Amino acid sequence: MSSELNSGGGPILRLLARGLEIWLRQQCSALERIEIELLGSTGKLLGGRLDGVRVTARRVVYQALEIESVELCSEAIRVRMGSLLRSQNLELEQPFKVRGSVVFSGEGLSRSLGTPRWRSLGDGLAEALLGVTPLAAVRIDGDLLVLSSMPAGCEAPVERAAQVSASGGTVRLQAAAQADASSDDNLDVHLPMDDNISIERVEVAAGLLELQGEARVSP
Repeated sequence: MSSELNSGGGPILRLLARGLEIWLRQQCSALERIEIELLGSTGKLLGGRLDGVRVTARRVVYQALEIESVELCSEAIRVRMGSLLRSQNLELEQPFKVRGSVVFSGEGLSRSLGTPRWRSLGDGLAEALLGVTPLAAVRIDGDLLVLSSMPAGCEAPVERAAQVSASGGTVRLQAAAQADASSDDNLDVHLPMDDNISIERVEVAAGLLELQGEARVSP
């Protein structure tokens, strides 16, 4: 576990950076490394405004999702300086937006979708794209996401590759064409998405799935 705080604005900004790190760690069940860069000046901060924050993190577990890396940059943030100076915990005055990317590995996705929190989503994907449940594993093959299931009584796993893209602010999985060109090759599913999150771009390559977009963070 490590961290790097890059405030460059004296002890008050360093205090805020520490408060922000504490708050972020409280949101995650695991966080291997985090780097924080604060944008702005001490004068603006004393007035309750920070021009923005850049955060880079690795090996994060957030709400049972295993994330390889995170890169985020926020818009200006209003903070309550009195609370920060008293308790060293960051308190926000109003919601703000962040833009950036999160990266998943196939292995991390498999483990995440096998947790109680996300198992119903994984089984829903298996039902929609494979026609059977439960979801047994997920892996990345080239630019495709491959889902597999091992239904009771089957000697071999049932697998299906899917193309992944951004669509309507969420993630779309569309069954890739199979050799037999069966009529269900147009099967696709859109992932349920938090109203505060909008996915704008998806890339699958080098064994990783990257999602880029915007999120709204509330106090």
